[in-house]
Parts: sequence; structure tokens; C-alpha cells
Amino acid sequence: MSPDLRFLALGDSYTIGEGIAAAERWPNQLARRLDLRVPEFIARTGWTTDELAAAIDAQALAPSYALITLLIGVNNQYRGRDLANYRAEFSQLLQRAISLAGGTPQHVLVVSIPDWGVTPFARVSGRDPAQIAREIDAFNAANLQIAESLRTGYADVTAISRDRGGDADMLVGDGLHPSAAMYTRWLAAIEPAARAALAAR
Repeated sequence: MSPDLRFLALGDSYTIGEGIAAAERWPNQLARRLDLRVPEFIARTGWTTDELAAAIDAQALAPSYALITLLIGVNNQYRGRDLANYRAEFSQLLQRAISLAGGTPQHVLVVSIPDWGVTPFARVSGRDPAQIAREIDAFNAANLQIAESLRTGYADVTAISRDRGGDADMLVGDGLHPSAAMYTRWLAAIEPAARAALAAR
């Protein structure tokens, strides 16, 4: 690849890497593997789809990016937002991302929402892991359908997040957010999809 290629990472705590060093965020790990420029981020812990949209609106972004990733929705699920609202707002975000990629949907990569229900935080918070899993699956079914309809890429990290996702070495100290080691495991799904996105014309 080329270190001149621009990479924009959109999302929430899973993109900004809550609790880990910036260099160990999965977008930064990915950029090193693909020899891309250090990613630009519009991501913050706790953001929902509408909060991410407002943050994008507040930025002066100049198209076009060679790669844009979008991972958003866990806080919609956590706060009990309904699926129809997520579907509408996610669709708008993805269309915005395509525009920032110069109108080339293949240069945009949706990353699925991981399942936080497997973590110790979920257990101590009294939330039902089975219900969390069902809701995460429903949100991911929605974002996959939208990604397919708009012809973007898609990387499914949810199964990886459920495998050893509650182990201490796969989490930071809050018992909720992934460690750098877990993000490295996610790249098994993300890296091939990102390479395909960058190769698209």
C-alpha cells in the first residue's frame, strides 16, 4: 500500500480504544500492517449514532479518503434505543461515509458491533447476557443489510469478541473494553476486508 493513503476511522469506544495506548487501537494496528498514514479519528467513548453524526457535521473533512471504517451502535443498544432508529441513523452515517470516500462505496468498511454481554462488566451490572446477544445480533443484521444495499465492505468481529471476550487478558481494567490483544485478534476479520476495500476501483 502507500503511506500517503488517507484513512478515517468513525465510531465509539471500540474505535478510539478506551483504556489502551493510541498505537494499539485496531485502526492504528491496521494502518501499520497496510502501510497507511496514521488514521484520522472521529470517535469517542459512549457515542451513539446521532452523536457521531453531530461530530462529523462539526468537522471540516476534505474528501476523499482511501479507506473509511464505521463501527457504531453498541451505545444505541446499551441505552435501549430502538432498532428502527438505529437503522435510519446508521444508513445516513454510511451514506455520509461513502461521500467522504469520494462516492466509492467499496472504500468504506463497516465493522460489526462486538458483544459486550460476555464481559465481567455485564455480569456485575445485572444485565442479561442472552438478551444483550440477541439485541447485538439484531443491530448487526441491520447494519449488514444496509452495508450490502449500499455496496460497502463488511467485517464481522462479533464472533471473535465472544470467543474469550470475558478473559482478563482480552480486557482492560474496567472489565468491559477490549485490550490491545483482543483488537489484534479482530484484525483477522478486518485486515482482509480492508485490503479488498483499498484494492477496489
